[in-house]
Amino acid sequence: MSIYNYKIKTIEGTETTLQPYEGKVLLIVNTASACGLTPHYKGLQSLYDAYKDQGLVVLGFPSNQFAGQEPGTEEEIKQFCELNYQVTFPLFSKIDVKGENAHPLFVHLVNHTPAPYHTGEIEWNFAKFLVDRAGNVIKQYSSRTEPEAIEADIKELL
Repeated sequence: MSIYNYKIKTIEGTETTLQPYEGKVLLIVNTASACGLTPHYKGLQSLYDAYKDQGLVVLGFPSNQFAGQEPGTEEEIKQFCELNYQVTFPLFSKIDVKGENAHPLFVHLVNHTPAPYHTGEIEWNFAKFLVDRAGNVIKQYSSRTEPEAIEADIKELL
């Protein structure tokens, strides 16, 4: 199954798929608002601002699986991101990204990341997956990888 076919919900609650992003370079991230890594939102937004006109889309998927660091409602998450980090890239409804209730999109991302770029199960908030224009997962980055460190890989795909 293609990453473009998984059913997801926008942060506003509208059911959709990733089909609208087909042909774009995607940086898919599991996010959290109360994490020590939350400032990654700033770097993610900077990448989006710098490269969106060339075909990059950052997609944020809030998850409350790691130490309860995303406890808010979708509306609270959206407001937090907009007010504190001026986030304009697409955000989606809260999901599980690992375990038996993991969203199929994240199961796909983890299972289709090629060696040696596969880091295994998502360990924490702000794990990042880079996907090429054809929907292939190119690399998985650890939560600690700063968004700016991914820029060269993004530019290669654009």
